[in-house]
Order: sequence, then C-alpha cells, then structure tokens
Amino acid sequence: MHPNPAFRAEDRARHVTFARDRAFGILALSTQDAPLLSHVPFLLDEDGQVAELHLVRSNPIVRLLKQPQTVRIAVSGPDGYISPDWYVVEDQVPTWNYVAVHLTGQLELMPQDALPDLLDRQSEFYETRLLPKPPWVTGKMSEGALERMMRMIVPCRMQVEDVQGTWKLNQNKTEDARLGAADQVEAAGFGVETGRLAALMRTT
Repeated sequence: MHPNPAFRAEDRARHVTFARDRAFGILALSTQDAPLLSHVPFLLDEDGQVAELHLVRSNPIVRLLKQPQTVRIAVSGPDGYISPDWYVVEDQVPTWNYVAVHLTGQLELMPQDALPDLLDRQSEFYETRLLPKPPWVTGKMSEGALERMMRMIVPCRMQVEDVQGTWKLNQNKTEDARLGAADQVEAAGFGVETGRLAALMRTT
C-alpha cells in the first residue's frame, strides 16, 4: 500500500465494496522460497469478514493448507500512466494512478461437501451481472460431469483480519491539475479501464 496518507483516506466500507464488486484478485502466500501466487475469483461477504474461493487441488497452496495459512488477496482496479505535462504546472514528474485493495487473513480448507453450494453462489453472483441473459446454473451440466470436475477443486474460506486500500487519484494536486489530467487520461491515456480511472479522478 502507498504510504502517502492522501491516497489512504477512503474508509473500510469503500474498500470492501470495491473488492466485493471486483470479485477477482491475486492470492499470495509466503514461503521460504518465492511467494506462491494464484489468480482467483472470490466471494466477499457484506461486512468484509469472510472471503470464499476454490482452488485446483494440484495448486501448491492447497498442499500447505493442512493447517490455516496467513494469506493476502490483492485486488486491482483501474490504473493508468499520468504524464506531468497534463497538469500544466511546472516541475512535475511522471506517475501512475491506480486503485488497489488488499485483504489479509487466515485461509483454510472447507469441507468438500461445501463445494456445490459455493459454486452455485459464485456462478449466481457473476451470472446475474450478465442480465438479461438467462443465468447459467450447475443444473445445466450433464449427469456425472459436474461431479468429475468438482473432484479436481477444493473449497476454501478466508477469515479476513485486515483490509487496506490505496486510491491514488492525484488527490495531492490542485483541482485544476487533477481535472486536467483526468481529461487527458480519458482521451489519450494508457492503462486499464482508463475511462473509469478518469471518472474516479474527477470525483475524488
């Protein structure tokens, strides 16, 4: 997380809402060697207390879950390069604006019989965002196919102990400089979801 307090002023509720809506992040677990990383969809409850996800059984992280492990899920949002020329202010330097939330806590295996319910709730959460398309449900799978696939994955639960967020949106610049940079980000910037980044820069 960025140390500048100007980028850390948003409250926990906004971090949780962002992470829950994004529903995808990088799961990290420290080891004696390099950290283990997995890109995972997840469900986060309304209070930001519990995250649920599933992992492929052969994932190295699963082998370490004989007992709960301290992990972090890094959730990235829109980001983009900011040219100092866009501020129309002297003596500025390039930077990168972004939104990120980190969830830290204890990850543990859930009983295998919890998997069908987890998969149903995950698919419902994602599918309802595709309306008016009729939602996909596990009942569409042919007999035996879902059971074979479920044997290859395991359900996991993360007890979230800490939520931190960075919303780096040029809050440390004057309003004119920030809004001017937002216009350029939307018109000619590069990064991820630059239109959304520009909107956040305007409303921060």
